[in-house]
Amino acid sequence: MCRNIRTLFNFEPPATELEIRDASLQFVRKLSGFNVPSKANEAAFEAAVADVAAVARRLIGDLVTNAPPRNRDVEAERARARSALRFAPRSSAD
Repeated sequence: MCRNIRTLFNFEPPATELEIRDASLQFVRKLSGFNVPSKANEAAFEAAVADVAAVARRLIGDLVTNAPPRNRDVEAERARARSALRFAPRSSAD
């Protein structure tokens, strides 16, 4: 899965249209192998992004959970902490 695609369900505030489109764009890029499609493939690429975004929007809207919505700021801080641990310089004793 693309590292840039993030969970969009069950957040407060809810995912924006831009977040859904960005995740859809990353997904289509991964599937197609194109970061930027050629002119010949541009229409198909953009149509796929729009289709994936529509399905993602419907999925997010139809999912149900009993869990309380996650706070974006708390989740972002947790991600920063994980990243800091993952990319922290190692000591020479390691």
